Amino acid sequence: MTKTNEIVLTKVATKKELKRFIAFQNQLYKGNKFWCPQMRMDEINTLSRDKNPAFEFCEAEYWIAWRGKEMVGRIAGIINHKANERWNEKLVRFGWIDFIDELEVSRLLIDTVTAWGTSKGMNGIHGPLGFSDMDNEGMLIKGFDELATLASIYNYPYYVDHMEKLGFIKAADWVQYEFEIPPTIPEKVDRLSLLVQEKYKLRILKAKKAKELLPYAPKMFKTLNAAFSELYGYTVLTQKQVDMYIKAYFGFVRPEFISFVIDEQDEVVGFGVSLPSLTRALQKCDGKLFPFGFLYLLKAMKKNDTIDMYLNGVRPDYHAKGVNALYYNEMHRAYIKYGIKKAVTNPQLEDNAKALTIWKNFNGRQHLTRRCWIKHLHVGEQVNG
Repeated sequence: MTKTNEIVLTKVATKKELKRFIAFQNQLYKGNKFWCPQMRMDEINTLSRDKNPAFEFCEAEYWIAWRGKEMVGRIAGIINHKANERWNEKLVRFGWIDFIDELEVSRLLIDTVTAWGTSKGMNGIHGPLGFSDMDNEGMLIKGFDELATLASIYNYPYYVDHMEKLGFIKAADWVQYEFEIPPTIPEKVDRLSLLVQEKYKLRILKAKKAKELLPYAPKMFKTLNAAFSELYGYTVLTQKQVDMYIKAYFGFVRPEFISFVIDEQDEVVGFGVSLPSLTRALQKCDGKLFPFGFLYLLKAMKKNDTIDMYLNGVRPDYHAKGVNALYYNEMHRAYIKYGIKKAVTNPQLEDNAKALTIWKNFNGRQHLTRRCWIKHLHVGEQVNG
């Protein structure tokens, strides 16, 4: 236990305390019309050592900040040893960070994670990051009055001021776009898609049921690992992680909103994964599936005019060959067919030019920006906590 004035930090040690840790965000953002609650069950699975295979190469601790009996903040400290080795760094990550608007609270949270990291040989701290790129990452710095998505972090504007006062600087920014779905597909786009398919002997996987995607799901993650390998802080997903994500999500998807591009060897060389927006449904059920939350989610999956675009990627040897046009064209057809009027992209690194060029062809706007902050510790620097 760490004390400073009337603020007390306690380390999460039990399942009951973990549930409190997760629930703090729902308390802090109660009534906020832009925040998207996370699914409680997913949060528990991600943060539990016995359920998340990332703990094979990560270690983590979680803390809750209290003033008396009132929770006033939370934070996770994560050391991803594989990421540090991959990028030749010694950085501790912070994630799941939330706090009231008092610098004393945010400072104690950050200092505690920093002290924990330095005790294990780390010389810097960055975040918000999770165990892998499949976790939400990046603190919101623009778009506080925009609706969040399930695959992104929402936070109050004062968080940014706190990070700057605590000596953090920008490490990387992610941007997101919102755009209208054109009611028709331009003829030239159709023509280009056919030319790319013929030239490189590619095809679009036609799946009517989610189970028809399953044989290709591991191949999709193989391509994802290759496509994302050079992105900020990325670590290759292990087979156990891939198996976990397939089991957790591929039984829940709508196959018409997923597009896999397949080559002659029956491998996935490009993919786009999207899902009807679940934000409003999760707001209604506060992230709880039971007793009635799953009904809100099912309704959102079946009747919705907004789509969230979660993942997309192209195998490096197929870059600049028009493969992304293939899966976006196919998904565009589905959006028109099922009455989708608006799409929101997943967060993409601002310097990832290959991924961002596609949005120039749509009537849209860059409405959200998220930041990974970093602070390096110098020799002899003291850390409170």
